[in-house]
Parts: sequence; C-alpha cells; structure tokens
Amino acid sequence: MSLASLKALYSRDLNKLKLEIESYQNEHNLWLIEKNILNSAGNLCLHLAGNLNTFIGKELGHTGYVRDRDLEFSLKNVPRAELIRQIDQVTIIVDETLNQLREEDLQKPYPVLARPEQESVEYMLIHLAMHLSYHLGQINYHRRLLDV
Repeated sequence: MSLASLKALYSRDLNKLKLEIESYQNEHNLWLIEKNILNSAGNLCLHLAGNLNTFIGKELGHTGYVRDRDLEFSLKNVPRAELIRQIDQVTIIVDETLNQLREEDLQKPYPVLARPEQESVEYMLIHLAMHLSYHLGQINYHRRLLDV
C-alpha cells in the first residue's frame, strides 16, 4: 500500500471520528453503556487517540508520547470539546509522521515488537488503520442505538 493511500485512509477516518463525536445530540450519551455494550463512545475515542499517539506518534514520529491505556477506558465524562481536541491533535501527529516517511520506510521493520512476529511499518500502519475503522464503526452504532 502506498503512503498516499495510507494518508488518505487515516485522514478520512479521523475526520469521520470527529464527525461521529460531534453528531451526538446529547453530550452525556457519549458515555452511556447498556446491556452488552461495554465501551462508551467516549472511551473508544480516548482509546483511538491513545493508540495512534503511541504506535504512530511515539514509535514512528518520536513524539515522546506516554500512554496510560487504563485511563482510556476508566475516564468518564470527559467533555466533548476535549475529545475533539484530542482527535485534532492526533490527526496532526498522524499526518506529520506519515509525511516524514518515504515509500521505502514502509518495508522496514516496525520499531517495536507489537506482536509475536516482527512486522513491517507498512503492516502496522494497515493494522492500525483497520483498528481505527473497527472502533469507528462501533462508535457509529453506539450513537445510533443510544443517542436517542
């Protein structure tokens, strides 16, 4: 996959994430959980920001980001404006980091062993884009089911 394609996918889905969070009619509903829906949209948003800041920003962009993954799922009632700020910030980090890469960098080993086997930068960027898309779909369903 080319860097141009990866940039386009990340830009598209991070913009969709922002739109989903903005589309909640009631800000309180970002934090609802019900029955078997165990993660709120707010927590999924925090998780996506933490994930991308870590695996793209820290590891590829050398931002120095320090992740607290537990907080991504335990924080509650973070204001929507803060969620939007985090989406905007991680969008910039992802864009700047991908702009620093060259096509040949995609075939290099990813800097840390995130899985049992060593993966390439390209593989990890595709994996992370799919992870973003997966949780984006969950947020969309969460909004349509619980923001009533």
